[in-house]
Amino acid sequence: MKLSHGKAIGLMVLCPLLWSTAGVVTKQLDSAQSFEVTFWRSFFTAALLLVLLPLTRGQRWYKAVPWTNPALWISGVCWGIMFTAFMLAMVLTTVANTLVTLSIGPLLTALVSRLVTKQPLPTRTWIAIGLAALGIGYMFGSQFAIGQPNDIVGCSIALLVPICASIMWTNSQRQQAGAALDLIPCVFIGACLSSLMTLPLSLPFQATSHDVGWLAFLGLFQLAIPCSLAVIAAKVLKAAEVSLLALLEIVFGITWAWVFVGETPSHQVLTGGALVLVALLGNVLFGLKNESN
Repeated sequence: MKLSHGKAIGLMVLCPLLWSTAGVVTKQLDSAQSFEVTFWRSFFTAALLLVLLPLTRGQRWYKAVPWTNPALWISGVCWGIMFTAFMLAMVLTTVANTLVTLSIGPLLTALVSRLVTKQPLPTRTWIAIGLAALGIGYMFGSQFAIGQPNDIVGCSIALLVPICASIMWTNSQRQQAGAALDLIPCVFIGACLSSLMTLPLSLPFQATSHDVGWLAFLGLFQLAIPCSLAVIAAKVLKAAEVSLLALLEIVFGITWAWVFVGETPSHQVLTGGALVLVALLGNVLFGLKNESN
């Protein structure tokens, strides 16, 4: 799929919008426990990709996958860890705590990308990262004020997500510089690995049919579709841009939790989130202006 820079940005706005549904859906579950929640979501993601991949790549899509390429497995393992850590954190702590922790992703991605690809970042991206960092720091101040054990453990687990994301996005960008590598199967690999890791810890199952229905929804609309779209967008956008746009999940996710679940964020969260959003919009708008020139 050939995308302009503007269309790639549009895709990366849609992705965090879909990703942000996880917090609201998780709070609707009846009896599913943390590892079981992760298992079912990853299981349905893998199952749905087994339907989507043949439709988009052909019935023999697996023959075109370079299974011996280390880059494929690096991204696959990163996706698997992210799928697992994200849902565990979401169950252990609040939506805002989890999403705020994820927001350090652009900083890590910029550093990893700069070290690995040696590709310089535009000044506007560094300014946006700096503004986002200020907003993140301000938001963190309120999140750890209480210091409950579950919050600290949840945020620590959530920290694995931006660490793996920085590696995965940089790996994706590096692959596009050489022989084109279809990284969408990496999402499938990650979902399978996450399912296998959490299955033994999920037994005996306690999820109701209501829970399984919601987790199937997450598998399709919160993982399978947006993660595949994000991989496509990453072929056009720089790693730091992808990670910055992914921060919109914070704004969307906290808003949904506030409106539909009643998790009212503090004014620190709202102020910091607004600063992050300004940084994102500024970076994108200046990028579009430069593209048009």
